[in-house]
Amino acid sequence: MNFSQLANHRILDQPIYQPGKPIEQVALEYNLDINEICKLASNENPWGASPEAIEAGKKSLENIHLYPEGSGFKLRAKIASLQKIDPNQIILGNGSNEIIELLGHVFLDKEDEVLVGQHAFVVYKLTALLMGARPVVVPMPNLVHDLNKFREAVTEKTKLIFLPSPNNPTGTSNSPKEIIAFAESLPDHVIFCLDEAYAEYLEDPPDLRPLIRDGKKIIAMRTFSKIYGLAGLRIGYGYGNPELINLLQKARQPFNVNSVAQETAITALDDQEWVLECRKKNQSGLKQLEDGFRKLKLEFVSSKANFLLVKVGDGQKMFKDLQHLGVITRSMAQGLNEYLRISVGTEIENKKVLHAIKVILDRTLSSG
Repeated sequence: MNFSQLANHRILDQPIYQPGKPIEQVALEYNLDINEICKLASNENPWGASPEAIEAGKKSLENIHLYPEGSGFKLRAKIASLQKIDPNQIILGNGSNEIIELLGHVFLDKEDEVLVGQHAFVVYKLTALLMGARPVVVPMPNLVHDLNKFREAVTEKTKLIFLPSPNNPTGTSNSPKEIIAFAESLPDHVIFCLDEAYAEYLEDPPDLRPLIRDGKKIIAMRTFSKIYGLAGLRIGYGYGNPELINLLQKARQPFNVNSVAQETAITALDDQEWVLECRKKNQSGLKQLEDGFRKLKLEFVSSKANFLLVKVGDGQKMFKDLQHLGVITRSMAQGLNEYLRISVGTEIENKKVLHAIKVILDRTLSSG
């Protein structure tokens, strides 16, 4: 008898999440200087974390021999103060990705349905499959979540709905008015999860806290991996009704968020000037890429986040060709095979990716 015969039957057909390619791997594969490689694949903040937050993280290493604070009391208190909610409405995760998994453990069972957008973060679907639930894929005309179609897809078996806004990988978003109306319209047996991973890039993100106070079955998730620049520390959080959060705490593993991540995140939240500065730089970077794509006569999807989805023809080929030139982007699937997702980089990085795409397009034109 082999391991597969002993395994939970659901795991045998479970897809494995494929992250963006690391710089070190590309350097080895293509015999490139690691310092010359430009990674614009994972929607990280190219300007990094707040210098003050980095210093706080370094300071916390002095106590690395101690276990982290198990409940994240200090960080939850800081988040609660900023969000104007109670600490018992907050759960910390090893990235907001862990919150998705916790929702699956707590609420999903066989035969339950989970509504996900056709071109949304694939982990929603993977979590549903892992728990034995059925992901229901809702079409996204024009690459935007159609909330009317979502509402029409709700059945008595629907347990969870995931809505990321702005959405990864399209960069599109729904208006606060749309999202609030949608949340209000849902029946009582449905839990609505708003993924706010890119909310800090919005001037006017939706505010679901009044609906949470009114007892609607809502959880919102945020992360420190994007504008806060702490992707390597893996830390995020969810907030919602205290009863919902308490149920998630039952499934959370002890010491799931390390002490360095907690201390760094606390100081990152204190440095909102850095957040505002990064948002401004990101807007400039988006414009630089958009202008460059227009000059190259490439279609792209207008984005509210820190990346752009650009139509390049054969996306997988362009993805590989760019790696030869020292540029890592993100190839797409789920019906987006003609596109690449390209993160906003520094001004120099943006110039490099635009130049590399031009070189490849010119080469293709001359050989054709």
